[in-house]
Amino acid sequence: MAQPQVIVVGNEKGGAGKSTLAIHIATALLHAGKLVAIIDLDLRQRSLAKFFANRGAWTEANGFTLPQPFEPEMGDGKILAKAEEAIQIETFEAAFSACAGCDVVLIDTPGGDTALSRAAHGRADQIVTPMNDSFVDFDLLGQVDPVTLELLKPSIYSESVWEARKQRAVAEGRHAAIDWIVMTNRLAVAEARNRRRLDEKLQKLAKRVGFRVGPGLRDRVIYRELFPFGLTVADLSNEIRPVAVSLAHVAARQELRNLMQALGLEDALIPLEAAA
Repeated sequence: MAQPQVIVVGNEKGGAGKSTLAIHIATALLHAGKLVAIIDLDLRQRSLAKFFANRGAWTEANGFTLPQPFEPEMGDGKILAKAEEAIQIETFEAAFSACAGCDVVLIDTPGGDTALSRAAHGRADQIVTPMNDSFVDFDLLGQVDPVTLELLKPSIYSESVWEARKQRAVAEGRHAAIDWIVMTNRLAVAEARNRRRLDEKLQKLAKRVGFRVGPGLRDRVIYRELFPFGLTVADLSNEIRPVAVSLAHVAARQELRNLMQALGLEDALIPLEAAA
C-alpha cells in the first residue's frame, strides 16, 4: 500500500493562521478527489475538527453533499492535553496508523513547542508554516540585529524543523527530505516599507536554513463568513451560496489556487468559474 503524503501545518506562534490554512488545503484536496485524513493536535481549541463538524451539520441540514475527510479517533482533546507525554504520543501514533489508506494526512499543530507537535513534524513530508506580515512572527524563524535589522541566526522554530529533518534522515535515509515552505499570511492590501524589509530577511533566511517562500491567504471577510458553515471558497457553486457571491470571491479562489500551486499540489487547483 502506498504511503500517504503527510502535510504538517506548523508554527510555534499562536494566531499565525495555521488552522485557516489547514482548512483551505484540506477542502481543496477533497474537491480534487483525494482521500484526506485530518489530525487536529491543537487539543484545546480544535478549530480544524470543529470546522469539519460544522460542515457535516450544515450540509445535512440543507440537503447538500460535500466531501468530508477521515478523522481518526483521539478521544477527548482536553483530557488528552492533561495526559502524560508518553500517552499523548501513543494516541497520536495510533491515530496516524489509522490513516494508512488515505492519499494525504493533514496535521494541524498547536502554537508552542509540545511533544505532539515534535512527533508530527518528524512524520512530515511537507511542513507548511504561515506567518503574518510582521517581525513579531519572523522572530520565531530568525533573529535580526535590533539596530541594523541584519539577519543574525536562525531562531527556535527553524531549529525545531532542523531537528525534525535530522530525525527523518536518520530514520529513513538521506533522501527522505522534508519540504518546508513558509507562507506570508494575512497580508494587508497596501504595500509597506516594513514588508519589503521583512521579505528581504525572509529570502536570506530561506537560503540559509532551506525553506521555500510562498503566498498565503489575505485577511478576507469571505474566509470568516464561511467558517461557521464549515465551508470555504472551494465549496461555492451555483447551489451552495450561503453568502452573497461577488468578484472578490473569485479573487479569493484565485488566491487558493496560487497557494495550492506553491505547495506543488497542482492537481487540486480549483476552477475559477465555480465561484463566479
